[in-house]
Amino acid sequence: MTSTRDTVHAFLVKNFYVGADGLSDGESLLDRGIVDSTGILEVVSFLEETFNIRIDDSELVPVNLDSVNGIVVFVENKKSHS
Repeated sequence: MTSTRDTVHAFLVKNFYVGADGLSDGESLLDRGIVDSTGILEVVSFLEETFNIRIDDSELVPVNLDSVNGIVVFVENKKSHS
């Protein structure tokens, strides 16, 4: 069984430009230029479909979606409360 972290990381590497130095789980996706505002919408769509969760507009904040670590915590919390 693939972990949430592995699933999210694989999606980001496959769908966005991640440089040769890779992607650290704590790095800001926005600050590194890996995703932009449109990219966040792609991430949200992926998370909703893959993890069968609903992400409200009020949850579209950097703490939830700006790093692999943040995304994993957010998704795990959403799954445990659904």
